[in-house]
Amino acid sequence: MTQTAHLKVEGMSCEGCAKRLREALEHVNGVSAVTVVLAGGQVTVAYDPDVATPAGLAETVEETGFDLVS
Repeated sequence: MTQTAHLKVEGMSCEGCAKRLREALEHVNGVSAVTVVLAGGQVTVAYDPDVATPAGLAETVEETGFDLVS
């Protein structure tokens, strides 16, 4: 079963930033799809909750150099 996380991210200023974040999230075990919309900092992640967690996704965002807005 797949779940979807909708994240609001600050700090992305260019397409390169969006690509770097998308690629980092795609490498998280259990993630099946990532969509990043630069304008507005919207990130949608489809993941297997038996493998990945929202906390793990948030950690990946922050480790990649961006801020997660709650």
